[in-house]
Amino acid sequence: MANITKRSEDYSRWYQDVIQAAELAENSPVRGCMVIRPNGYAIWENIQATLDAKFKELGHVNAYFPLLIPKSFLAKEAEHVEGFAKECAIVTHHRLKQVVVDGKVTVVPDPDSKLEEEYVIRPTSETVIWDQYRKWIQSYRDLPILINQWANVMRWELRTRMFLRTTEFLWQEGHTAHATAEEGRQETLQMLEVYRWFAEEILAMPVITGAKTANERFAGAVETYSIEALMQDNKALQAGTSHDLGQNFAKAFDVKFQDKEGKVEHVWATSWGMSTRIIGALIMVHSDDDGLVLPPRIAGTKAVIVPIWKSDQEMAEVCAAADRIAAQLRPVVGPVHVDKRDNMRPGWKYAEWEAKGVPLRLELGPRDLAGQQVMMAARHDRRKQAAGFDVLAEAVGAELERIQQDLFDRALKRREENTHVVEAWDDFVDLFANRGGGFAHGHWCGDGACEKRIQDETKVTIRNLPFGRDETPGQCVKCGRPSVGRVVFAQAY
Repeated sequence: MANITKRSEDYSRWYQDVIQAAELAENSPVRGCMVIRPNGYAIWENIQATLDAKFKELGHVNAYFPLLIPKSFLAKEAEHVEGFAKECAIVTHHRLKQVVVDGKVTVVPDPDSKLEEEYVIRPTSETVIWDQYRKWIQSYRDLPILINQWANVMRWELRTRMFLRTTEFLWQEGHTAHATAEEGRQETLQMLEVYRWFAEEILAMPVITGAKTANERFAGAVETYSIEALMQDNKALQAGTSHDLGQNFAKAFDVKFQDKEGKVEHVWATSWGMSTRIIGALIMVHSDDDGLVLPPRIAGTKAVIVPIWKSDQEMAEVCAAADRIAAQLRPVVGPVHVDKRDNMRPGWKYAEWEAKGVPLRLELGPRDLAGQQVMMAARHDRRKQAAGFDVLAEAVGAELERIQQDLFDRALKRREENTHVVEAWDDFVDLFANRGGGFAHGHWCGDGACEKRIQDETKVTIRNLPFGRDETPGQCVKCGRPSVGRVVFAQAY
């Protein structure tokens, strides 16, 4: 088993060690890109399946749009191109040719294959999608359009970290078109609530929902909303966003419709997305010094059965029983694995499955078989208890639900213990420089320049203006000017 650095020694190294020990992902030959291994992809598949079902329940459908976007498209929405210009990868040629340099054969772009118009590799899809919507929308009868895309994107990152910030990543991106501003705003908030539900109910990850500041809005959006989670190192992570785009993209791509009264106007738009970054959040919210910890509702494998034997006869008996138990459990709780490997002692198997984050282990030896029971061991708190064969499905189901709730309660308690109300600038600076940081609720004047000074001096950002925030008037924690309410500050990934 791989050694895992303690969180208290080097949190960044711990994070990488957990990913390696759990076999979630590894670096690829392309700088900043990763190979998502089967254990990691199983988590992403469960994320896809859960969110996709929710999207379709709300009336959305899936489509797919090109990976390559004409460079001229980005220039049509000024804020959009400014927001992504530094992250774009460009395709300039469509063919390579072999040449000999210093006696060695290499390949270079063929000058004769230079493209008349260069293409941007998809950093996000608003532009190419809205070019299509222009062709699809003529009347109010064509609205709303509720489309989601599961895809990969590329943003040329200078500092990368697996799952959290990679050059290429996977995500879903919703793009909707509406007849009124109110419909667009309702869609934006509805999808934010979907992300909150998913984070809290499926990932056991408490989040703060709210609006981003103007400085932090998505490029080209009228309003951006986010869910913000607190990691175990007291840094925040933006786990999902939903954008009210107003009519900006419709105007840029001339997407108009005729309403019921015959008036022609531009449509109203939204976009919203969650990426493989959420797996990084999942790791950092729940895992421990022994490896990955996963909430049962998102785990690829819900339970592992470890047969224990000394003789060949015992091996045959307990393995056969383990297979019967697994077949009994799978229709009730989901994927269950039976570890029949005969080249590893049970203790080594326990450690390996703990590192991989399987929520529940079932131990089955000859004595257990004779007593018609198994020993259940929960991954997150190591609690062990016996469960009889006759009630095993109910017992396993109940234990998985206990684990799910425990993980949420533990994360919420940690967040509450590391949430502070700050009034004075000196206290604000001391909190993040000397007292471990966390979430800080403080007054802010609303000035983007003041917000930037806070970030430049402390590396602390406003995560969002939370819904239901304290709107008691006060004084900005930085400049002392009047404030109409508190915002959430944190250092962030």
